Amino acid sequence: MSSYRVPIMFLVILITVIGVVSGYKYYRYTQEDPNFCSSCHLMQEAVKSWQRSGHKQFECQKCHRMNILEQNKLLVAFVLNPKGKIKEKHGKVNTWLACKECHRYDVAQGSITRKNSYGHARHVFMQGISCEKCHNGKLHEFNVAMSACLSCHKDKIVHGMGMKKLECLNCHSYSESSPKMVTPKRCLHCHKDVPEDSPMSGLSCFDCHKPHGKLKMESKDCLGTCHGNESRVGQHGLHMTRAGMKCLDCHRPHNWMIGKKQAKGLCDRCHELRSPARFIY
Repeated sequence: MSSYRVPIMFLVILITVIGVVSGYKYYRYTQEDPNFCSSCHLMQEAVKSWQRSGHKQFECQKCHRMNILEQNKLLVAFVLNPKGKIKEKHGKVNTWLACKECHRYDVAQGSITRKNSYGHARHVFMQGISCEKCHNGKLHEFNVAMSACLSCHKDKIVHGMGMKKLECLNCHSYSESSPKMVTPKRCLHCHKDVPEDSPMSGLSCFDCHKPHGKLKMESKDCLGTCHGNESRVGQHGLHMTRAGMKCLDCHRPHNWMIGKKQAKGLCDRCHELRSPARFIY
């Protein structure tokens, strides 16, 4: 009996080594080789879209992952009922759970730049919105359409004035640190006729203009928000009560100050030209 002990032990060790090597190769094949996926799926279109995407350096299983238990469940279900519909998670469930493993820094700081931002931090971490709520994920394309924004922000339609064709992200940038994700610089990129050094340049554009509601300003907006005391300063009350004038009858948007240059052709429409400095007394 003892003469068989060494061969038996050698055989056991050999079988164990073969089993470990085979198991490791099988694990690598199922977890890291895209060819494994094609054993069940027709993948021509998916592969083409993957090769064009920003994830082409990653194998399928990086996102479309299954643990050992899920793999065995699929295997058993396929063997017992090969023509039946098999419930699986690695297609459209587990993929979204894998996003933040790579993009945790991006969603915390902003997907466009590396500076501190507000967009993803607000939606992902503060509000707990999952990736697929906004990113469509259609055949490896992860763009965000305006319809995704409007699914939550139903009242935030884009205003007119030549901006109807713009998408939400044309103005709202996820890389901005501003809570509304819009800065004056972003507005001035299109509205180039607005002077950057105007008397109100320290304000954000949306402090006065409401792109999703009331876009144009009226006198009551100026007086009710910031300039409530102006009607009691100098000749403002006289012009507003007796003459029935409005703020915008004299003051021009984004160039509010009226000096000697602006007074000519403005003040003398109604009376003889006087020094604008006398207006405040």
